[in-house]
Amino acid sequence: MRIVSHTCSNTEIVCALGAGRSLVGVDSDSDFPPDAVAALPKLGRDLELDVAAVEALRPDLVLTSLTVPGHERIVEALKQAGLPVLVIDPIGLDGVYDSIAQVAEALGVLKRGRSLIAKMQSDMPPVEPPGARPKVLVEWWPKPVIAPARQSWVNDVLRLAGGVNPFEGRDGKSGEVSDADARAAAPDAIVMSWCGVKEEKYRRDVVERRPGWSEVPAVKHGRIFPVTEAFLGRPGPRLVEGYRALARVVSEVSDS
Repeated sequence: MRIVSHTCSNTEIVCALGAGRSLVGVDSDSDFPPDAVAALPKLGRDLELDVAAVEALRPDLVLTSLTVPGHERIVEALKQAGLPVLVIDPIGLDGVYDSIAQVAEALGVLKRGRSLIAKMQSDMPPVEPPGARPKVLVEWWPKPVIAPARQSWVNDVLRLAGGVNPFEGRDGKSGEVSDADARAAAPDAIVMSWCGVKEEKYRRDVVERRPGWSEVPAVKHGRIFPVTEAFLGRPGPRLVEGYRALARVVSEVSDS
């Protein structure tokens, strides 16, 4: 089977299922596992996918998603081109597991998919903090601040890690957080997980200098943490690493 993967998470799922050799092309942001993707044709960033280049690879299946606003346009272009498409659109952590099962079934390795899901579940046991669950604001983007909302898998991963998303009651996958929203929510910790930005370029001063944020407990007490978006923004196997990172944040806040 010849597979083109559009989005990092789909690429990582395929490789975690042991089917990396079936990949004939990936989006330009797919960077893991490096040995599997290094030599593959890069077909453009997720919102700039070169559909003609995808067609030229004669894929048996294109794995795409609706996880980022704007993906709808790419999905429609792939369908208009007559390409065989599997669209992944997970809601919550259970949705991520369902997505892995969908991909595994499409690749004819459903048993491997079930094993991968079971491994992820066992690697993310529920953590019960000693006191109240700390409120952890995860930032997808710094200006304007975009945070996960009710339909995000981050809510579930964060709860397993012992924390809570202060904006989990909001409808949708994500939403904008104003300065007033942040002060009212009073998060105990802030996690910078800015999409499309390398972790080494995350800057806590960007958070600290926002108007009125000095009143936010997370800022007041210096609880601003970087966690690469590769661990939290990609609905695939490496959410386990995101869980571990969030558990460390929760532990540090609970111990302080």
